[in-house]
Amino acid sequence: MTHRTPFRIGVLAVLSAALLLSACASKPKPKVREPLPLPVNAAQTARQATTQGTQAFYAGDYDGAKTFFLQAVSAAPNLGEAHYNLGLALFKLGDTDVAREQFVQAANLSPGNKVIWDSPALSPYSTPDANIPKKDKEHPYANSRPGFGGGPR
Repeated sequence: MTHRTPFRIGVLAVLSAALLLSACASKPKPKVREPLPLPVNAAQTARQATTQGTQAFYAGDYDGAKTFFLQAVSAAPNLGEAHYNLGLALFKLGDTDVAREQFVQAANLSPGNKVIWDSPALSPYSTPDANIPKKDKEHPYANSRPGFGGGPR
């Protein structure tokens, strides 16, 4: 019986290693992009519109969220959080170009806001929704053929 014990230990070791590797290989859950609260010193109308916009956003009413976030931006045009929230709603509505403009404006207005600056929306090849895969970067000369002598072909 002792000659089977090393075999069993070896099988257990292999199975344990396979289980450990599969656990390490699982991808972390993507971070959900959520509307940001406005600072306490923001105008009351902007904070109220943001609260209503956030409720609409979580309810899946992105048109309503856009309306409220536009009100917040109008009441507090210098707050990056307001522009960021508007960008989230616009993105959910499929208006990605205007959404990206809002994200860039949010970053410009909030240089120290880690949530805004770490948002993948600021990357030219990414989106604010972590569930959407990133586009591959294409090298500017990817479709050109190499030539000798440095001249164009």
